[in-house]
Amino acid sequence: MIALPAGTRVYLTCGRTDMRRGFDGLAAQVQTVLARDPHDGVLFVFRGKRGDLVKAIWWDGQGMCLFAKRLERGRFLWPTAKDGSVRLSAAELSMLLKGIDWRNVERSWRPEVAA
Repeated sequence: MIALPAGTRVYLTCGRTDMRRGFDGLAAQVQTVLARDPHDGVLFVFRGKRGDLVKAIWWDGQGMCLFAKRLERGRFLWPTAKDGSVRLSAAELSMLLKGIDWRNVERSWRPEVAA
């Protein structure tokens, strides 16, 4: 995994995306559908119809980067909204890319008393 700089904002694009798109098609979708600048250092993540493939684009200051991941089993969990985007933390993105339900994480242990 390529590490992103600390503080990089991450947005999931809601809805389904044509996964045949590359750099230019995904950047155009960011501009037209989300009304955002794809060159401002934000990582934009897209999911296809089947749900087993995600692509992400990110401007690193010198050029556009395109990342892709396909799950061999299972599907990536995605917001149910049809339009817009959802902001994620780096930890939530990491869970999403591993196929973990990032929307409702439950802690396995919680302290009951302070001392």
